[in-house]
Amino acid sequence: MTDRFTPVADARAHILAACSPVRGTQRVPLRDALGRVLAADVISPVSVPPHDNSAMDGYAVRHADLSADGDTRLFIVGQAFAGHGWAGEVAAGQAVRIMTGAVMPAGADTIVIQETARLDGDTVIVPPGQKAGQHRRRAGEDLRAGEPALRTGRLLRPADIGLAASLGIPELTVRRRVRVGVLSTGDEVMSIGDAPREGGIYDSNRYTLTGMLTRLGCEVVDLGVARDTREALSAALESAVGEVDAIITSGGVSVGEADFVREILASLGEVTFWKIAMKPGRPMAFGKLGRGERSTLLFGLPGNPVATMVTFHFFARDALLKLMGVSPVAAPIHFAALSDTAMKKQPGRTEYQRGILELRDGQWHVAVTGAQGSGILRSMCDANCIIVLGDDCGNVAVGDAVNVIPFEGLI
Repeated sequence: MTDRFTPVADARAHILAACSPVRGTQRVPLRDALGRVLAADVISPVSVPPHDNSAMDGYAVRHADLSADGDTRLFIVGQAFAGHGWAGEVAAGQAVRIMTGAVMPAGADTIVIQETARLDGDTVIVPPGQKAGQHRRRAGEDLRAGEPALRTGRLLRPADIGLAASLGIPELTVRRRVRVGVLSTGDEVMSIGDAPREGGIYDSNRYTLTGMLTRLGCEVVDLGVARDTREALSAALESAVGEVDAIITSGGVSVGEADFVREILASLGEVTFWKIAMKPGRPMAFGKLGRGERSTLLFGLPGNPVATMVTFHFFARDALLKLMGVSPVAAPIHFAALSDTAMKKQPGRTEYQRGILELRDGQWHVAVTGAQGSGILRSMCDANCIIVLGDDCGNVAVGDAVNVIPFEGLI
């Protein structure tokens, strides 16, 4: 352990470099694949679309028949609907009434939309200015047979499920779910249902962490609460090593007489402790417990509720995505907003403020939720974003641009 404060970027890089995707895959029905990580490329068995078709309701014509200088009158010889094409071939001077998605009739190469054309009995009048091939979808322009439709490492979203369905694929090969054990530590921690007592606090961290892990797609193993004794902590951690892929603890990583976590972890594996140049969430531990095949990653997060959530977001979350096999792991969406609040900030560390983001007159604005103490969990409930004040940032004045990361999809 050193007194040096580790920059956020260095700690993140160290953690990500130590994570590798879990082994083990399974075939799952398409309906159960949402939120899973693809473990094998999906190769398209067909072209999409499978045939040239119309992108609009209108008339299928031969562009060569159209006059560049004036109206063109064409005889309507048939109709084509989606799923029910027209079997003939469009000859010179002819047109076919066609609906969106219908197969292009043989001989036709251009669609004249119905809003442009004028009907006159059994003929259609086409004005000049039509472009060759307009409103015509080419066979395979979305995807060709034999090409990868979805790549390995993709975290499957609803559109991906729909794409696989459009190819007639009933099952996908995905990585097994990552198993994560969640452990709270401390004599002061009470479980829900315990009678209130002096000095006690109800455990919120296991519940917030379980919620975030579940949303991430992990399988959560509740390891309960370990008291501040060497025996209790050792037993809780040793029971999980090799049974889960990662353990997330909250509490017990700061410097204090009752903090045995450092000593215990040193005996169980290789763990690095940091004082990270950030607020909230300065103390943190990361490493590996056990050896070889029976080893488990450890994320030792601070105990204050807000610090627990912030360190999870900016350190554990991306590491777990990499463990799940997501490739590449995309950085959270962030953008600039004008601050409606003045904030005091010393350069040299990264600070994460809870903010309320809103769009006013076409410009994003953000204000802090109020008191920013790391134990004020209500501030995370009121917020819809995190304001990120980087290492080099100093005091922020009202109207200054600050970087924000929306909560949507994260919490």
